[in-house]
Amino acid sequence: MKTYSGFAIVVSFFGLWMDSYFSTKIQVISGFLLILSFGILHGANDLQLINKIDVVKHKNSALRILVYYIVVVLMGILLFYIFPLAALLSFIVVSAYHFGEQQWQKLSNTLPMWSLILYQFLYGFTVLFLLFVFNWNQVQNIIFNITKFKIPVGYFLESLKVSGIAYICLSSYLYMKILKIRKKILLELFHLIVFTIIFKSSSLIWGFAIYFVVWHSIPSIIDQIKFLDGTVSKENFLSYCKAAGVYWFVSMLGITFIYIVFKEEQLFNAVFFSFLAAITFPHAFVITKMFGKKNN
Repeated sequence: MKTYSGFAIVVSFFGLWMDSYFSTKIQVISGFLLILSFGILHGANDLQLINKIDVVKHKNSALRILVYYIVVVLMGILLFYIFPLAALLSFIVVSAYHFGEQQWQKLSNTLPMWSLILYQFLYGFTVLFLLFVFNWNQVQNIIFNITKFKIPVGYFLESLKVSGIAYICLSSYLYMKILKIRKKILLELFHLIVFTIIFKSSSLIWGFAIYFVVWHSIPSIIDQIKFLDGTVSKENFLSYCKAAGVYWFVSMLGITFIYIVFKEEQLFNAVFFSFLAAITFPHAFVITKMFGKKNN
């Protein structure tokens, strides 16, 4: 993953360089295309992961798993419709932990469970609020369209300060206590600086797309392929895409429907991120189970 980290940094700054040549409209279109490709793909193979995790097979288990998964997604969408503010806060919490878990999965056998969860959450929360602070006006409008609440910009800044200071303090403690993760801690602090530059220099959708695809989705796909097939290869990647293809296509149909109904940009952004949140809830749970089985 050290090699991939260098690749991700190069791709990220190439994305920022391309950003200077893109109009705002092109940035939005390109950002959504990236999110809809690798971003959605990385969560489209959850059912195969569940089958690998659950070694005890039952009659019609594949159908039961599919039904349960769809029900969870629909419940997430319903939650955004009935209790949008609670749903949005839940999405932020789950996403923060999910992002942090991806970056810090190998700490599972090093730290007590409570401190591991806290550390992963603080990392992801800091990344999210770096994005929010540097794009507060767009984020504020999206939140208002989802919840009808206008969140003061000071809330974003204070949340970033609290999470950032807490993360740095905990990192400093772990740096002194655990020798073997010192390089990883310094590397991730450097990554946060990279994310700061990306989010400050780009629009909301383009900055989020770079992080979500390059730093989260592709590493997640790599981990999933290793879990399913043992090694990453062209053949295993194509097999992964084939297995995920049906669910990816269904997701595309859902997003296309959303676009047709909500063509106005701010409304579409709000509904799109609500849909993304609904499919994130079960996906984050599946990935947590995958890392747990992998580490055990």
